[in-house]
Amino acid sequence: MKKFLTAAIAATIAVSSMGVASAAEAQSRGGYDQRQDHRGDRADRRDDRRDDRGDRRDRREDRRDDRRDHRNDRREFRQDQREDRREYRQDQRAYARWQQSQRRYNAGRYYAPRGYQTRSWSYGQRMPSYYRSNQYVVSNYGQYGLRAPPRGYHYVRSGNDVVLAAVAGGLITAVIAGLFN
Repeated sequence: MKKFLTAAIAATIAVSSMGVASAAEAQSRGGYDQRQDHRGDRADRRDDRRDDRGDRRDRREDRRDDRRDHRNDRREFRQDQREDRREYRQDQRAYARWQQSQRRYNAGRYYAPRGYQTRSWSYGQRMPSYYRSNQYVVSNYGQYGLRAPPRGYHYVRSGNDVVLAAVAGGLITAVIAGLFN
């Protein structure tokens, strides 16, 4: 019995090895090759991956373009703000700290507040609260060739000079000397 089993196993091995040899022979002669079929599948998968990569690249480039557009918008906004600030500073500089009046006007006699005397003021000083009364504020500035004061400021007469001072604290921003006779 043992001999019979051994012979059957040997015959099976021999037949299977012949089948492998015939398949190898068919491959070498250009017969059907399963590996080539798998290679085609791999190539298709590679092409699909390349298409996916291309789509991803396109989406990535679109996002980059969007970011660039937003960045450019922010830059333009900052430039506009910078220009606005520059124009504002130029307007502020139009009120020079100290100016000599080009023309003199008659505005009647000047009386200093009680306890004060006429003095020359300069940039950065503070005017006392007595000067902020209607008697000393120049409200008809257009008649004297003055520009409209900025918001929160007014012109105050002190002797023959006019001072541009803050309404709230009296901080002097500009002095126009010799405006009145």
